[in-house]
Amino acid sequence: MPESQQTPSVRIRPVRREDLTDLADFIRPFVTEGRLLPRTTEELTELLYNGFVAEIDGRFVGFAALEIYSRKLAEIRSLAVVPEFQGKGVGRMLVDECVERARKRDILEVMAITSSEVFFRSCGFDFTLPGEKKALFISTCEF
Repeated sequence: MPESQQTPSVRIRPVRREDLTDLADFIRPFVTEGRLLPRTTEELTELLYNGFVAEIDGRFVGFAALEIYSRKLAEIRSLAVVPEFQGKGVGRMLVDECVERARKRDILEVMAITSSEVFFRSCGFDFTLPGEKKALFISTCEF
C-alpha cells in the first residue's frame, strides 16, 4: 500500500487529569450531533479513572470509558471516534481496552447502550447473556 494511504499508528492510553479540557473539546461535536450525552467536568473526572483515549501523533481520534456500577456490572460509555478514523479499528481497540479493564477488575458483565448495534455485535456483544438474561429499559424523559 502506498505510504499516503497507510493508517498512522494508533496509540490507546489511559486518560490523564491534564487531558480533561482537551477531552471536553473532543466530545463536544459528538454531543452537538446528538451522538453522545453531554458530560459535565465532574462526570468526565469520574470517567477519568477508567477512560481511554486513542491518539495519533498526539491528536485525540477516539475516546471511551468503562463506568463500573458494581462487581457484577459495568458499561462502556461515551465511545467516540472522529469520522476519518471510523471503520479503521479505533473503536474496536477502545472497546477491547474497556473490556480488558473489566476483566482485570473481575467485573462479570459489560453492557453498551448504543445506536450502533452492528458495531457492538461485531465486538462480541449480544442482546442476551447466558441464562437468557436481557436488559429492559424505560425512559423517564424525552431526549
